[in-house]
Amino acid sequence: MALDIPGVTGSRPDATPLDESGAEDLLRGICFKTGPPRTVGVELEWLIHDRERPHVPVEQERLDSAVEAVRALPLSAALTFEPGGQLELSSQPAGSLMECVETTAADLAAVRASLGAVGLAPVGLGVDPWQSPRRRLREPRYDAMEAALDRSGPAGRAMMCTSASVQVCLDAGEEEPGPLGYGRRWQLAHLLGAVLVAAFANSPFQQGRRTGWRSTRQSLWADLDPGRTLAPGHGRAPREAWAAHVLDTTVLCIRCEAGPWDVPEGLTFREWIRTGSPRPPVQADLDYHLTTLFPPIRPRGHLELRMIDAQSGPDGWLVPLAVATALFDDPEAAETVYRAVKPLAETAGAAAAPRNALWTTAAREGLADPELRAAAIACFGAALPALERMGASDAVRDTVAAFTDRYVARGRCPADDLPDPGDLTDPSLLIDPGPLRDPSTPSDPSAFSDPSTPSRPGTPTGPPGGPHEGPVAGRPTLPPHPGKAASA
Repeated sequence: MALDIPGVTGSRPDATPLDESGAEDLLRGICFKTGPPRTVGVELEWLIHDRERPHVPVEQERLDSAVEAVRALPLSAALTFEPGGQLELSSQPAGSLMECVETTAADLAAVRASLGAVGLAPVGLGVDPWQSPRRRLREPRYDAMEAALDRSGPAGRAMMCTSASVQVCLDAGEEEPGPLGYGRRWQLAHLLGAVLVAAFANSPFQQGRRTGWRSTRQSLWADLDPGRTLAPGHGRAPREAWAAHVLDTTVLCIRCEAGPWDVPEGLTFREWIRTGSPRPPVQADLDYHLTTLFPPIRPRGHLELRMIDAQSGPDGWLVPLAVATALFDDPEAAETVYRAVKPLAETAGAAAAPRNALWTTAAREGLADPELRAAAIACFGAALPALERMGASDAVRDTVAAFTDRYVARGRCPADDLPDPGDLTDPSLLIDPGPLRDPSTPSDPSAFSDPSTPSRPGTPTGPPGGPHEGPVAGRPTLPPHPGKAASA
């Protein structure tokens, strides 16, 4: 869920107040920066647990010591810790998928080793299976966020303190129409997003019980402040729709230099501009307001895909990264997948994601839903040859193929592999459930980068055929490129 580092806590006295047209111009200009898709980034959030007793909360002093050690590592990625103690790595913008995979794998290896030295481990689940929300960070931003989100119920605290995700950041696209045009990519993201929710659902528990959702994390996002987590409405071009959405969403907080931040109720950013109260907003306030909007796809100069649960195991994280990158940035795959997911618009209906029938079914049923399963099979089938065309290593392609065989082709998702919470106390089930690749392959960063690595016997290289078993019940400015972008 990564919360942005707020930066400055107020507006310069000499800053120029915004008017509506100026705010709209800024939003249209900075949120969809177009150009040939060429860069990718990933933001990985992890729950931090004791290696031997993952159901027992980590003491604050022990967590603080581990955080200090991890912060001292020479990482390529930006490192942040979230309100509940979750760790997040936000990669630098990479020029290719493989560059992103290699640098992120190296960072993760260092982080795992540092945490392991003190008996801790990063756990990839969308929601903590046991713990109640417990905020460990006390800062004005989080105080204000908690107060604002509490108005809509308990989902806000659970999201802040017990959730984790994989967020994939991709270029907005090209100005021209076509499979790589930003308009097509924006539409594709809101349909494919539901398929990604279903395929990577990995959070069936909350506070020691099954919730009835494959992705409890996605259900929490849908229950948050309704305007703040919705996609813009239909019927307008992406830039105009997003600008209107931003200005018509309520302000979460108004920063100040001293004391708690103001948490107004029902004040939209547009109304704040018009009234100028309690002080006139300036561009820094608009920049900050953008970090408090949590739609499933957020345009930040690039597209930030925010709907994917954290993934278990040593290499589970790279599957959504590789699949999403292939389906958006390979023109042939993008065209194939657009045709495959376009019929899902009828199921979604007029309601905005994630509060429509398509996204709700994805979070609740995963790939047990026949329509989503068929779409996922088409999408993962298109991703595999696209990854080869993009120069992905054998290890990456084998990992995606193994996930396709283990889950997608069988109408399953990672949540379907998890036992009941009471049986999750076996640390290996959470921390190292086994690689998706052939177990004989070392799980180290270099395995993903060696293009000469031979294909391993028995490892599928594409969606398998034949019979399968059935499903089992703030920064003040926006970054110019994907990656290293704290999200919220």
